[in-house]
Amino acid sequence: MNEAFQMFPTQASTMASRVDNLMLYLLAVTVFFSVAIAVVLIVFAVKYRKKSDSDVTPAIHGSTLLEITWTVIPLGLVTVMFFWGANVYFDQMYAPANSMEVFVTGKQWMWKFQHPNGKREINELHVPEGRPVKLIMASEDVIHDFFVPAFRVKMDVMPGKYNTTWFHATKTGEYHLFCNQYCGEDHSRMVGKIIVMKPEDYEVWLAGGTRNESPAATGERLFTQWACNTCHEGGRDARGPILAGVPGRNVILTGGVVVVADDTYLRDSILNPAARVVDGYQPIMPTFKGLLSEDQVMSLIAYIKTLDDTGADTGTKATTGAAAGFTAAPPPSPVDGVTSVSAVAGDTTTTAPTISTNPTDAGTTAQAETTP
Repeated sequence: MNEAFQMFPTQASTMASRVDNLMLYLLAVTVFFSVAIAVVLIVFAVKYRKKSDSDVTPAIHGSTLLEITWTVIPLGLVTVMFFWGANVYFDQMYAPANSMEVFVTGKQWMWKFQHPNGKREINELHVPEGRPVKLIMASEDVIHDFFVPAFRVKMDVMPGKYNTTWFHATKTGEYHLFCNQYCGEDHSRMVGKIIVMKPEDYEVWLAGGTRNESPAATGERLFTQWACNTCHEGGRDARGPILAGVPGRNVILTGGVVVVADDTYLRDSILNPAARVVDGYQPIMPTFKGLLSEDQVMSLIAYIKTLDDTGADTGTKATTGAAAGFTAAPPPSPVDGVTSVSAVAGDTTTTAPTISTNPTDAGTTAQAETTP
């Protein structure tokens, strides 16, 4: 087919044909009933029009068979739409476990990407053919929308939360990337491209050029730089919940509310810690909003995901299995010199396989000082 005129974009991912087939089914049903209803309307208008003033409409008795027919057939068609659409939707929403994770940040008016080894790109994303790629996305300013027509991928990129999507590229080549949500004056210039490479070529590309720290390595450095370790490490004497093994688990907050420690929860705990305080801890952690960029928050989350709780002291708060939330003492500014942090923390223990809250249970005072 002529590339200059196509009804659908190139199919370059595993989901593309599934989305197109569903779309064609919806289109076919819509066209069929639109034409059928229009034809019947015209025929009946002509056939049963009033021919003279003496015409009287005869008594019409209902047909049970007809009413069952025009109820059951449409019901069956829309039921197929629902289950077919739900199947495609859930497969598109949840990435395979073996997906390669790439961090994506939308910003007026560019796309920033970071690979697992720390390599960064702007407005270009190199990926291997034949491997699922999971995108963890956030915006630094306004709402954007990550749209790759050839992959049938479209997902809002929001400020204040993380959205994820994924694709599995099946063809090498370059594919257009658009922002599909009006985001300001230069919205039309917020474009890029996805470059799909053979796996061996991708490995060569990934190994070459300038390489930055991996997101987890950057997160580990920030974790120490901002003194997070003074409150989220140390076992029984820790002023904040131990973070090892938290991501993906249930966390009990003040008031008994249970939440899942997903990426958005971890982000909120860093930028707005007082909003959701873990049970058994005091709301003593300051906000890091304005102190950390979106990329740095992503790196901290990547580091937290690498922490393993298998070596945690079974006699500490970490036995909750959900040291979730950041409830740390105010971190000193990252300046040259010696930083000392002292605290007196009350003993808090839990027996649930998650975390607990009662601000009165932990009489915690914190003092942080920085020595130049």
